[in-house]
Amino acid sequence: MSGKRPNILLITSDQQHYSTLGSVNDKIRTPALDRLCNEGTRFDRAYCPNPTCTPTRASIITGMYPSQHGAWSLGTKLFEDVPTIGEMLMRAGYYTSLIGKAHFQPVKTRYGMESIECQPIVRDLDFWREFHGPWYGFEHVETARMHGNESHVGQHYAIWMEEHGLKNWPDYFDPWPPQPKKDNLYHEGFRVWDLPEQMHYSVWTGERTVAQLERAAAEDRP
Repeated sequence: MSGKRPNILLITSDQQHYSTLGSVNDKIRTPALDRLCNEGTRFDRAYCPNPTCTPTRASIITGMYPSQHGAWSLGTKLFEDVPTIGEMLMRAGYYTSLIGKAHFQPVKTRYGMESIECQPIVRDLDFWREFHGPWYGFEHVETARMHGNESHVGQHYAIWMEEHGLKNWPDYFDPWPPQPKKDNLYHEGFRVWDLPEQMHYSVWTGERTVAQLERAAAEDRP
């Protein structure tokens, strides 16, 4: 890639405790992340601005507290007119891309909080085949909304599964609309997920991220 300006790779993992890094816990194996820690700067006293996903993610890309950017809780949204670091980088000539979970918008759309990360849109694959950004300052977007086998699966991740031969991907995830569940103890809901490992969204995220890095390199853009 271009040697004129530094390349920027932002990894935002979901609900990851600091002790799940090999660099601070020898029972954990995270060699790639450990290398980043060892060759870069590791902050031992860094704190999230909010304990939940949407506000913190919005703060990361805006540099604002939730009280400033407006996405103060789950069920709210980061409005599209709020300035983001992606927009600033694009103006500076950077190629910007978002791969993976975004969760800048709620899973239920309502007046004043309209969302494209909601049902039934997340499973409307024709919509996502046409939608690749720009969005929140990211020139190219490929996203997946759910955790694990949640019913909010769809978007670009589902398209990828179909392209890789898993046409029946809905069979591996909770149904939509949700079905009534009996009142079990929380731990009784744990089970082995029979989704083929090569179809896991971590594989998709890694593959598509590498593809975007290669695209930036081919275009000689940081």
